[in-house]
Amino acid sequence: DYVVVKMIPDNRLPPRHLHSVLTGKTFAVIKWESPYDSPDQDMLYAVAVKDLVRKTDKIYKVKTRNSTVEYTIKKLEPGGKYHVIVQLGNMSKESSMKINTVPLSAPDALKIITENDHILLFWKSLALKESNFNESRGYEIHMFDSLMNSTAYLGNTTENFFRVSNLKIGHNYSFTVRARCLYGGQMCGEPATLLYDELGTSEDSSASKTGKSTDVAAIVVPILFLLLVTLGVGFVVLYTRHRRLQSSFTAFANSHYSSRLGSAIFSSGDDLGDEDDEAPMITGFSDDVPMVIA
Repeated sequence: DYVVVKMIPDNRLPPRHLHSVLTGKTFAVIKWESPYDSPDQDMLYAVAVKDLVRKTDKIYKVKTRNSTVEYTIKKLEPGGKYHVIVQLGNMSKESSMKINTVPLSAPDALKIITENDHILLFWKSLALKESNFNESRGYEIHMFDSLMNSTAYLGNTTENFFRVSNLKIGHNYSFTVRARCLYGGQMCGEPATLLYDELGTSEDSSASKTGKSTDVAAIVVPILFLLLVTLGVGFVVLYTRHRRLQSSFTAFANSHYSSRLGSAIFSSGDDLGDEDDEAPMITGFSDDVPMVIA
């Protein structure tokens, strides 16, 4: 045997299991359950959204009979902080939670161009990828000096470039560019950071130059090595030929000169063949003409 018991609903109970399902830049999806199971009538909820940065409040009303309620809060600001309170319309006990919306993205393609006495920071406009960003809001630029371990606020601009002067030699800097913060340094965009060394080159360009130098070295070094080897082999060949010629000439001179007679010795010409018949015969050298042997 069994019996069905229906409890008397208590409308003073708070909504259950309030949580965030999805958070974007300008919206947040929240979800909760009714104070008790299977409501038998429509229930009116009050959703209060408190902007913790602007110090403003908005109240939305949600009427439903569902046990599980999903609601989207719209018209929020990127990078904002909000306190959400959900309760029944009769001002029952409340459930609350905090929401932080997604900040604006970091500027793309941040790069550095080095001039004679200053550098220029360049980046792409955030309006190209962020429909919620207005160029009139502008950007703010910060600089971190790793040697001094200090961060400086350089200023803000509504342009897509910024000039930086008075950099110290031997210092390494990190530059940060982001959408300008609102309301006392809050609701800021994500920062884009770029390193800059004392030589006036950014990290990206330094890496690029290093890569290019490595590639060039990988090509030049083997070529120089081959050239040195070729020169060495050529020198050895030339030296060997020189030594052979010198030895041959010395041997020829020794075999055709008589130090006893003091004159050169040549054959009579009978064994030279037909081709040398017309060649004049060398009988010797005069005693008063010195013979030079290389």
